[in-house]
Order: sequence, then structure tokens, then C-alpha cells
Amino acid sequence: MLQSIPTIDICTLADDIKQDEILISRFAPYLDAHKNLFFPHRHSFYHLVMFTDGEGSHTIDFESFDVKPGQIYFMVPGQVHSWGFEGFTDGYIINFSSSFIQSFLLRSGYFDNFNFLNGNPKDEVIDLPAEQLPMIVSLFERIIAEVERPATLGSDMVRVLMLQIFILINRCQGKGDNFGKQGYNQTLIRNFQKLIEQHYIDVKLPKDYAELLYITPNHLNAVCKDVLGLSAGEVIRNRTLLEAKRLLTNPRLNISEIAFNLNFSDNSYFTKFFKKIEGITPEEFRKKILNNKS
Repeated sequence: MLQSIPTIDICTLADDIKQDEILISRFAPYLDAHKNLFFPHRHSFYHLVMFTDGEGSHTIDFESFDVKPGQIYFMVPGQVHSWGFEGFTDGYIINFSSSFIQSFLLRSGYFDNFNFLNGNPKDEVIDLPAEQLPMIVSLFERIIAEVERPATLGSDMVRVLMLQIFILINRCQGKGDNFGKQGYNQTLIRNFQKLIEQHYIDVKLPKDYAELLYITPNHLNAVCKDVLGLSAGEVIRNRTLLEAKRLLTNPRLNISEIAFNLNFSDNSYFTKFFKKIEGITPEEFRKKILNNKS
């Protein structure tokens, strides 16, 4: 398997306040200790940052956002991002594994209800209302205190405080009333997306996913159009396109290697696929991305 994009594990981020499944730090010292993390990279864990000072930009899966105080962003494992800060930047960072927080919950699908953990950059970056900031900052400070001054059941207290932050942010997004009340269509789409995440390299056709979901292809397509406004085929192709873009950020991989990684029969077919959806060739996309980073 080719090493495509640098993947950062929690255990490699040494010299921070950390355990095996969680790393918690103020953001300024974290940045100072990890200056090499400005290049595009992905994480094997969940990642959140709240900014209290600073400006600049950050990019998540090719969506760019301005950095501003009072902003929080989330990332799920596998997403690619990079930073570009201007001047002093501070706040809080928490990197955590799925098992760290899920081990505290009876409902395994509990986090499916938080839009900011769904892997869509537009839902993951939140400018917090001014009236909520003091409470959320206070919760982060309490988390920092728990790891700086360990006490009995400290890990559980961190989990409780993190969950409070998640619930408050969910309320800020106006999603609280429907929490835990996903209907049949929403549940089906979520299961479809999870299957795509597992199989998009080898399974390309809607009929094969429909079979895995025990429904007909027509039914899957109808639900996709109703919930997402896209056909089932478009949802599958968009996931393949996203991974192609992620791989193109690594200049050490040539186009043929990327096509092979994504299970295309040849470079020409991959180029046609990419250009049909994105409007430019993979080479043109790479030049655009690398020029923006220079």
C-alpha cells in the first residue's frame, strides 16, 4: 500500500498532555511543538480546535475557512486539512479516539446525531454565539485543569465535560429538538454513507450497495434524491472524487499511482472520471492546490 498523505496518530504527538486515546492542550504550545503540521495531513482520530486568539485560514477537505476567535471546528478520522495562521494563535485542542468517548455511552450510534461529526466541512466549522462563549471556554478550562491536576475518575470527568461541550454546540446549531429522532430515510442514508466509506474503492455501483442494505436500487436512489438531492451514483462518485483530491495533495504520488490506489483500470479512465465531475484534469487540480500552498 502506498503511503499517500501523512497520517498523524495520537501516540506520535509526544510531549503534550496526553493519554493513549486522548490528547488535550492549549493551542499555542501545541502549535509551537508541532510546526511541521502546517502541511496537508490527515488524522487517525477525531480532532477539534477552538480559537480564542488569532487569524488566518484553515482548510478541511478543500473547503477553506477564515480563522477567528470564538470559532470551533471538528474533524473526523481520515479528513485532510492544513493551516495558515497570521500572528499569535491560541485556544484549545482535543484529539480523541472514537473508543475514548464511546466507551462512556450505552448508545453506540449516539454521535451520529451530531452534525458537526458527520464529515461535512460546512457542518464542522461553527462560529459560536457570543452569549455561549463564556460557558464553553469555562468547560475547556475545566478539561485543561483535569489533565494538569489528575484526580480520581479524571478521564470520566473529561468525558463528561466534552459531552457538555458537544451538547451546547449542538444547541447553537439549532439541532437540539430533533436529536435522536432520525427517521427511516435519514438512517438509511447514514448506513449507505458508512458502507461507501468502507467499500468505495472496490464497490462502485448503486445496485451493489442496495443489495448490502437489503433494498432495491430504485428505492436507494429515491431516498438519496429526497434526503441529499443527489442520485446514489453521485454519492458514490463524490466519495471517490474526494479521495482522489486528497491523494493529489501528495506530490510524491504520480497520477498513475493514484488511479491504481482508487482501483481505476487505467490512468486515462481516471482522468476522464475526474474531469467530468471537477471540470479540470487531475494534473490541473494538483497545480492549483500546490500553487495555493506556495
